[in-house]
Amino acid sequence: MKALRCDQTPAWAALEASFETSGKHFDLRQAFAADPQRFASFSQEAPHVFADLSKNLIDDDSQALLLALARQCGLESRRDAMFAGERINRTEQRAVMHFLLRNPPLAQEGHAQSAINNIANERAQVHATLDAMLSYAERLRDDASITDVVNIGIGGSDLGPQMAVLALEEFANTGKRFHFVSNVDANELTHVLKGLKPQSTLFLIASKTFTTAETMINAHSAKRWFEAQGGQDIGRHFAALTTNVAAAKEFGIGTTFGFWDWVGGRYSLWSAIGLPIAIAIGAAGFRELLAGAHAMDEHFRTAALERNLPVRLGLLDVWYRNFHGFGSRSIAPYSSALRRWPAYLQQLEMESNGKRVDMDGQLLPFDTSPVLWGEPGTNGQHAYFQLLHQGTAVVPVEFVAVKRAAAHLQHLPEHQSKLLANVLAQAQALMLGKNDVGGHRHFPGNRPSTVLLLERLTPASLGALIALQEHRVFVSGAIWGINSFDQWGVELGKMLASDIEPRLQSGDLSGLDASTSGLLQRLRA
Repeated sequence: MKALRCDQTPAWAALEASFETSGKHFDLRQAFAADPQRFASFSQEAPHVFADLSKNLIDDDSQALLLALARQCGLESRRDAMFAGERINRTEQRAVMHFLLRNPPLAQEGHAQSAINNIANERAQVHATLDAMLSYAERLRDDASITDVVNIGIGGSDLGPQMAVLALEEFANTGKRFHFVSNVDANELTHVLKGLKPQSTLFLIASKTFTTAETMINAHSAKRWFEAQGGQDIGRHFAALTTNVAAAKEFGIGTTFGFWDWVGGRYSLWSAIGLPIAIAIGAAGFRELLAGAHAMDEHFRTAALERNLPVRLGLLDVWYRNFHGFGSRSIAPYSSALRRWPAYLQQLEMESNGKRVDMDGQLLPFDTSPVLWGEPGTNGQHAYFQLLHQGTAVVPVEFVAVKRAAAHLQHLPEHQSKLLANVLAQAQALMLGKNDVGGHRHFPGNRPSTVLLLERLTPASLGALIALQEHRVFVSGAIWGINSFDQWGVELGKMLASDIEPRLQSGDLSGLDASTSGLLQRLRA
């Protein structure tokens, strides 16, 4: 699967020349004035998601060159290798098959998919685990004695389930409350436990290895609280989402649901890690979530590159990062239900593509992942939009808007109309700007944005939106020639923490640098 790295292709050189002659001077206002069909040309429908890309700094020529870059980098063959179950995660010698978690059973397929049939054994395992997990979720939903579900995990074992449970509150079981504990800071666990009773609480311990440091200290503290408060039957009130059945059993847990080494943590909400979601929205709702994601998988797998939304977004990210030099992207979901969306995308993209070497370990001469940050609208407008409109740095903005409010909000229609008016106005203001010779009220405009529009926020549309972002990250990573599916950068700090922790007790300073030594002494004083 050897392909050219992006900077070694003819298209890359052509893009550099194009940027110098026209790209750096591109003006959105002139582009719209010159082309009445620009909105139609640079927007498209994908499964459950409509995307308006027209307010981005691209034209037909730059888009054509970016598509040529994708082909010269072997994007299609890389994509096909993933769907065929090849070990594209080369540094860990693993396949990357999170898409398989949302594939329907073979009996539901209307046609044969050779790429999927090649991994039929894994597919059967997925559905056996899924069926067992959803059966358990339904039993929990029917159990009125359980009023609170506490998910203890971190990273992908927390961010995905938490984001989705909050986003799909409209479809949740109203008889249960959901809590998420991730931080090793005792404040978080103590705050959650404060209002709970052991006899009505279910704890889900989410750790593939059942050894994740933060998760396990929180799990053991929760267990001690449970027992100190008179709780009985650990087996009934604790379940584990892990492959380490022996360790879970030693903890006292008998109910476990596992997953596979080809599921990365940040891609795992579709697996047993999604049990909190299944308990919240039910088996049918969870299957709708999977179906929405699968529809986007098929779009990515089969659509021509020119009308392939994950491809177009991923190429736009390369254009902005490597040619315009934009170092960050602001995520602005205009839906309070999506308030954890920016945090979820931070892990998905920055942990995947925050890399400095290519697949062969060679240092890259260009930048990779941008920094992602943001808050829900309209809160962000009163916080950091000042910088977006008038700051010295240009930051592309990605808006997410939902056309129809949740059913339980229909009695407040004026809120939704104001929300939608604001998202349209902000995107318009970033593009148009406003001239003021005095300077203080001058808005330069020509600042790019994308609008992703959902008809409604449902399990299916959320599933498609998440899968869209997963594949977009794959695209930019493939163009850069990096491995988007390992995360070695997470390990060093964890390793050093295990060395430093006993030193806080012993005071041993041997081998430490002067700064760490000085801080450790101050903490012990």
